[in-house]
Amino acid sequence: MDKRAQQRLALGEFLRARRKAVVRSELGLPPAPRARTGGLRREEVAVQAGVSVTWYTWLEQGRDINPSKQVLDAVAGALRLSPAEHEYVLALGGYAVDHAGSGGPLPPHIQRFLDALAGYPAFALAPDWSIAAWNAAYAALYPNIERVDPADRNLLWLVFMDPYIRELLPDWDSDSRRFLAEFRADAGPRVGEPSYTALVSRLSEQSPHFAAAWQATSIERFTSRERLFRHPVAGELRLEHHQVAPVDVPDIQIVAYLPVPDSGAAEGLRRLLD
Repeated sequence: MDKRAQQRLALGEFLRARRKAVVRSELGLPPAPRARTGGLRREEVAVQAGVSVTWYTWLEQGRDINPSKQVLDAVAGALRLSPAEHEYVLALGGYAVDHAGSGGPLPPHIQRFLDALAGYPAFALAPDWSIAAWNAAYAALYPNIERVDPADRNLLWLVFMDPYIRELLPDWDSDSRRFLAEFRADAGPRVGEPSYTALVSRLSEQSPHFAAAWQATSIERFTSRERLFRHPVAGELRLEHHQVAPVDVPDIQIVAYLPVPDSGAAEGLRRLLD
């Protein structure tokens, strides 16, 4: 199955899941018939999106049709999708900008930038979520980054498969699901690519937690936020999680953790690096 066919199927599965999850009362609609527990009928989505029921059915079935951006916008509106979910739908429909990158070596100035962050853990994230580079502070926070097989040096893989990370993140259950939702938001243009398919397949086979979370089809944009770490040397660290993209290398994301003011995290990071 080629990449476009896989993207059509992924789009159909996502729309179907979201249609079934809609809370009717929030749209001002009467309760569903007794045979249904909630959600919308295909007919209702089609009417609100201004398309035929047959055409919308084909869209959910992953048929070889070419929906316009305007139609996908209308479907997103009918399903009350979030901005991140809307972008994901457009990406699967072929309307999002693909920043997959050249796949070439990481520019040296990215490593210099990471090193300049000195006492703050930071790493560079590739479009497929491979960890392409990191600084000494990140290696101190997460020592396994220097020991893991390069083939497994992928943030999503490590979050779900490395027991050390489960110990490091006391909020692992919610953190891991949020990471997955953010990965899915990023991954729309790469659905069907061999590396994407292989990663999802491996995780689905080896991690029941991933398999369950993947079925939830959650989509979220990244937002800067406070994260809690519990390190065996530095103790409890409350760090702000930030992510930025260099203008000259937009396919790379720089992830940095800064201490939350007045939390003691700054002292903990200094202790970690002594």
